[in-house]
Amino acid sequence: MSLKKWGLALLPAACLALSGCSLTGSSSDRVVYANYDDSDGFCAQLKDAFAKKAQADGIEVTFLDAKGDGNLQIDQLNEVISDGAGAIILLAADGSSIVKTIEKANDAGIPIITVNRSVAGGKVLRAFSDDVEAGRMQGEYMAAHLPPNAKIVYLQGDGTQGSAVGRWEGFKAACLDRRSDIQLLSFVDAGWSKAEALKTMMLWMSMFPEIDGVVAGNDDMALGAVAALKGAGRLEGCLISGVDATAAGLAAVEAGEMAQTIKQDAKAQGEGALTLAEGFIKGNPPSGDLAVPFTSITQDNLAQAAK
Repeated sequence: MSLKKWGLALLPAACLALSGCSLTGSSSDRVVYANYDDSDGFCAQLKDAFAKKAQADGIEVTFLDAKGDGNLQIDQLNEVISDGAGAIILLAADGSSIVKTIEKANDAGIPIITVNRSVAGGKVLRAFSDDVEAGRMQGEYMAAHLPPNAKIVYLQGDGTQGSAVGRWEGFKAACLDRRSDIQLLSFVDAGWSKAEALKTMMLWMSMFPEIDGVVAGNDDMALGAVAALKGAGRLEGCLISGVDATAAGLAAVEAGEMAQTIKQDAKAQGEGALTLAEGFIKGNPPSGDLAVPFTSITQDNLAQAAK
């Protein structure tokens, strides 16, 4: 499948502007896919898309699962770097602590391609979507649909990750900065966790008699809020927005339990990451990042989520 058909755009890689940066690949043709947690719903979609394209293209892949443990991921990658690899696909468990390991791979001539989760340093290429755009889409929807003087809460993902911060910044600029009548009752880092969001929502309901909207950095947290509100009989009339367009998130939109989810195209990101890796192992290093657009999904365009 061509990049043109995907509707993707190659962007200049930030790292290539750095003096001495050279991502040329090693002599190995083995690709390593280092996932932060196979149990994460969206990451499972990414991995599945990547694996299917790798199989179709005849690319040898070693799959690693850090199970959400940053230290385990560092150990896994140190071993991979010692053994050699043509390229490493990285979904970072911890975007800060992994930097020294990325730099070690850079020194060894092994390209790192990050997907979905940002890192704080090192030389990488990205198959990514602009998280500020996702937040902007949430903000525009809420600004257009919340009643006057609405009261809302915000569930942020892991605040150490640029994706979580970008989604918040996009939402704030598109909604709170434009509608001064909307009151943000509370803002909590729920770490992308459905369980943490449910617990936080229970606390918020005990504190606030009126909540007109819940904005969450991903679908899992949005669904945690749905479960809490539903259990308390307070779901009706509360607009809930998430990100990722997971199967569960889309089902909640279809059922009217969530008002919106932002589709982050797991298939395009996963396949795009492999395309970047193939460039390295086939001697034609890519010159830039691969950008994949978001899509706002509501009941009005649910069919578009399947495309």
